[in-house]
Amino acid sequence: MQIQENMSSFSKGQKRIASFIMSSYDKAAFMTASKLGQTANVSESTVVRFAAELGYDGYPSMQKSLQKMIRNRLTSVQRIEMANDQIDNQDIVASVLRSDISMLRSTIEELDRGMFDRAVTAILEGRRIYIMGVRSASAISHFLAFYLNLICDNVCEISASTTSEVFEQILRIGPEDVFIGACFPRYSSRTIKAMQYAHDQGAKVIAITDSELSPAAAKADITLVARSDMASFVDSLVAPLSVVNALLVAVSQKCNENVSDTFSRLEHIWDEYDVYEKTER
Repeated sequence: MQIQENMSSFSKGQKRIASFIMSSYDKAAFMTASKLGQTANVSESTVVRFAAELGYDGYPSMQKSLQKMIRNRLTSVQRIEMANDQIDNQDIVASVLRSDISMLRSTIEELDRGMFDRAVTAILEGRRIYIMGVRSASAISHFLAFYLNLICDNVCEISASTTSEVFEQILRIGPEDVFIGACFPRYSSRTIKAMQYAHDQGAKVIAITDSELSPAAAKADITLVARSDMASFVDSLVAPLSVVNALLVAVSQKCNENVSDTFSRLEHIWDEYDVYEKTER
C-alpha cells in the first residue's frame, strides 16, 4: 500500500485519512468506510475516493489488502483494542457468532475444491502422515490427528515445545510422506520451519491456513484456505475446524469398508472396558 509515496497528490481530506492509517493501521484496517471517515473527519465518499486513488477498485479491496498486510503484526493488546471497536458490547454472543458465520461463508466461496481433492488423495497415498499445529492451532492439529488416527494407521502428531524436538520427530520424513501444517496468525515460526524442512526432504506439504499469502502457503504444495478472525485476543477457529471436518469425512468415505471394520472393533473395546459411561434411556 503506497500511501507515503502518494501523500503529495492527496487532497486535504485524503491526507487526514492517510495520516490516521499510518498512525493507527491496526484499527483502520478493520473499520468500515463510514467509521474511518468519521474518525478522520471526512465523508464516506472521500474514503472511497482515497481507495481509488491508491489503485483499488473499491474500499473493501483496500481494507482487505490492509488486513492481510498487518494481521500477523498485531500484538495481543492491539487485538483487544481492535475487538473493542468491532464487537457490540450489548450483544457479544451475536457479534462473535455473526463473525464466525461470515468466516464460514467466505471459506465456502474461497476454498479451492481441486486443492481439497489433492489433499485427500495425498493423505490416502502417504506412507506416513505428519500433523503439526502449535499454540492455538494445536486445537486443529489435535482434532485432525485424533480422528485421522482412527481411520489410518500411519499418523504421527508432532507435539514438541522446542524447535529441536520438532526436527527430531520429523527427521526421517521423505518423498513418500505427507506433512500437514495448521498455521494461523500470528504464524508460528516453529511450524513454518518444520514445513520448510519437510518440503526440502521431498515430502508432500499441505497447509491449512487463512490465506494464499500466508507464510505457510509459501512452503506448501497444497493450500487449504480457511478464514479465521479474532475476537479480542482469541483466535476464531470455526472455519478451519469445519474444513478439517470435511477433510476427515472425505478421507473416511474413500476407505469406507476399513473405517466400518475399525469402528466395529472399537465399539466392542469401548463396551468391554467401560470407556464411555452407560446411560439409561
